[in-house]
Amino acid sequence: MRWRGERESSNVEDRRGAGGGRGLSIGRGGIGIGTIVIAFLAAWLFGINPMTVLSLLTGGGDLGVGTTQTETRTGPAPAPQDEGGRFASVVLASTEDTWQKIFQQAGAQYQAPTLVLFSGRTPSACGMGDAAAGPFYCPGDGRLYVDLSFFQVLHQRFGAAGDTAQAYVIAHEVGHHVQNLIGTMDKVQAMRGRTSQAQYNQLSIRLELQADCFAGIWAHHSQQSRQWLEPGDIEEAMKAAAAVGDDNIQRQTQGTVVPDAFTHGTSQQRMQWFRKGYETGSVQACDTFAAR
Repeated sequence: MRWRGERESSNVEDRRGAGGGRGLSIGRGGIGIGTIVIAFLAAWLFGINPMTVLSLLTGGGDLGVGTTQTETRTGPAPAPQDEGGRFASVVLASTEDTWQKIFQQAGAQYQAPTLVLFSGRTPSACGMGDAAAGPFYCPGDGRLYVDLSFFQVLHQRFGAAGDTAQAYVIAHEVGHHVQNLIGTMDKVQAMRGRTSQAQYNQLSIRLELQADCFAGIWAHHSQQSRQWLEPGDIEEAMKAAAAVGDDNIQRQTQGTVVPDAFTHGTSQQRMQWFRKGYETGSVQACDTFAAR
């Protein structure tokens, strides 16, 4: 992926080294592509039911403690200067260009999210973001939260390496932001408590698969405008999508696959929807809620 020299986004807040605070790992309403990975890793290491871990990570459990949101930094955060931070900034800028164009064509105005880079812990409107939960999107403040160390986990534990794999993760979280802007996320959240857990899990899967499809749309349009993807890059992103499939994570961490516990979709489904977004570049093609 030839990203050097491309425009960097001004919507990046680099909190790394700023300090965070103490509190719940991640608050209600914020769930990301890394959350399910960490949940099953924790279950595998400590013998805990993975659904219990997911419940705690996504705010469904009660630890009996409050969340303290503190931040030691004062003044605006500087733009990232390291290669990892600058790469994330370039990818974010390309998602801005992609979605701004798509929204304009639909007669709407795209409101770009802020990407927060942090290390360890950092406060968000969804609670205390923790590196252990992986990248996540918080609809409460419209921000993406990424600890770049997650990409080492993705590489070392799940064999998904490369810059395009990392770009897919960022584009997926931006996909959740798009869902928030168009109201899809609110509609799914409104069903919590009104349906069974199994039915809500199915809605969650469709939400995640649509975000994968939206990530494919980003790859489609950014490639058209920049021609920066090289041979093998799309396969690299597909491998990352497969790595975070529910069945693959369960198989690697607990040795068995439990479909009733799926919340993000299988490896095959995640690859399928990313590819559909990439091949069509169409938002209409990403209607996972109407698909069988």
